[in-house]
Amino acid sequence: MASRKETGSSSNAGMSSTGGTLDSPVKQIQIEGLIIKHYQEEGQGSEVVQGVLLGLVVDDRLEITNCFPFPQHTEDDADFDEVQYQMEMMRSLRHVNIDHLHVGWYQSTYYGSFVSRALLDSQFSYQHAIEESVVLIYDPIKTAQGSLSLKAYRLTPKLMEICKEKDFTPEGLKKANIGFEHMFEEVPIVIKNSHLISVMMWELEDKSTVSDKHELLNLSSSNHLEKSLQLLMDRVDDMSQEIVKYNTYSRNLSKQQQQKHQYLQRRQQENAQRQSRGEPPLPEEDITKMFKPPQPPPRMDTLLIAGQINNYCQNVKEFTSQNLGKLFMAEALQGHN
Repeated sequence: MASRKETGSSSNAGMSSTGGTLDSPVKQIQIEGLIIKHYQEEGQGSEVVQGVLLGLVVDDRLEITNCFPFPQHTEDDADFDEVQYQMEMMRSLRHVNIDHLHVGWYQSTYYGSFVSRALLDSQFSYQHAIEESVVLIYDPIKTAQGSLSLKAYRLTPKLMEICKEKDFTPEGLKKANIGFEHMFEEVPIVIKNSHLISVMMWELEDKSTVSDKHELLNLSSSNHLEKSLQLLMDRVDDMSQEIVKYNTYSRNLSKQQQQKHQYLQRRQQENAQRQSRGEPPLPEEDITKMFKPPQPPPRMDTLLIAGQINNYCQNVKEFTSQNLGKLFMAEALQGHN
């Protein structure tokens, strides 16, 4: 990809952290502040919005400088071609001298519910075609609570190999030694603003009223916590169903192995009796056709559910720690009064 000369100054509004050294060609993501404003405007409704990320790669840093959403079309728009729409949009941006290189996609989420098979398949397609591709996840509900929720993810090299081979059986995942914690890697984000945007933000902060600044002390966040716990319980139920499916498969496989062993023993005993009587042994039979192994359930869905459960737990942990601090502070204030 092409590179460019950087202009303007950077104002780091936040950076997400990773658990270790990244194995991807992208070590950091730089995003324009105006793109976050676009996410916020697009994600105000109840529908999940998606779009294309445009930018370029400078060394090991991915710079996201522009984006555009996928149009919201219904089932009646059967003739709509999303690929043609994307090509026309990027061609139009190129004509006005705006970065038009495809570097990933974005998606809004609610209460952190984004770990799904659809996201996995989409990111695999992007990352397989464009190595530096990322997916940006924006949570408008969590952002409305007072903290920007914007994270960038990529598929790990292990998961990319499994998706290429399409081997999602228990043996395949066990051989690859992959768990839900090794599926996605988070890439740090740096938000860059120009001088003019930084000045505007300082002016808005000075003009903000006292009541707006005290909104973070509001104790009424139980609705968000209640919804997160409800979603967590739903996914735990899904995990229980997946465990039941796997236990059923294990019992059927063990039962079939016993039947196969008993059959071979009976056949061996009968051949021994026939040999003692001077008769020829029984003809050879294809055991694999007689005892077809049961089909193992795909384990990728289980990994995705486990990853989503872990995500919900992190959200609940974060909100409970914040609420406990507020409650202790409120209790101290009431005791002082």
